[in-house]
Amino acid sequence: MAQPMLRTQRLTLVPLADEHLELEIELDSDPEVMRYLTGRAASRTEVERSHRRRRHAASREVPGLGFWVGFAEDGFVGWWLLQPPHGPDQPKVAGEADLGYRLLRRRWRHGYATEGARELIRYGFTDLGLNRIFAQTLAVNTASRATMTAAGLAFVRAFISAGHDGDPVPGAEQGEVEYEITRTTWTQRRGVCRSGEPGN
Repeated sequence: MAQPMLRTQRLTLVPLADEHLELEIELDSDPEVMRYLTGRAASRTEVERSHRRRRHAASREVPGLGFWVGFAEDGFVGWWLLQPPHGPDQPKVAGEADLGYRLLRRRWRHGYATEGARELIRYGFTDLGLNRIFAQTLAVNTASRATMTAAGLAFVRAFISAGHDGDPVPGAEQGEVEYEITRTTWTQRRGVCRSGEPGN
C-alpha cells in the first residue's frame, strides 16, 4: 500500500515529496534541531543527499512506511517517520518499524511531536499490522525521551552505538537508549481506555 495522508486534531501528515525539500533544508539548518543528531547544522548539499538517498528510499523498501511532513493550520511543523529497521543497532525484523520525528525549534513544547508519533503508532498497528514499533535516541536527549514516553513507548535498553562516526555529538559518549511499544500492549491500553477506566 502507498503511504496515505494522515490527520490528527491539529496536524496533517503528508507523505514526503520533492516539493518539501526546502522545508527539510530549513529544519536541518538549525544547529539546535541537529544538536543530538550530528552536533551541527546540515548543509544544503547534505540535506539534498539525505532527501534523495535515505528519506525517499524509506518509502520504497516496505509499502506503507516512510516519511511524513507535518503541517498545522499556520504552516510547517516538522517531519515524522516510520521506517524499516536499519543500521548496526537495528536488526531487520519483519513486522517492526523505527519511529522518528524532527520539528522546527519554534514548534517545540507544544505537544506536536507526541501527537504525530501517536498517529503513526496507530497507523502502524491498525493499517500495516506491525508487531513492534521502537525509537532510539542519545541517552542525554531528555526531550526526545519524554516524547517517546508520552507517545506510549517504554524503555527497553541502553547501549553504545556500533555505527557512530563523523562529527562529535555532545553526549554521545553516554550512549543511546531504545524505547518500544508492541501491538499487544497498544491494543490492551486502548481496550482499557475505551472501557472508561484510566489508561497507563
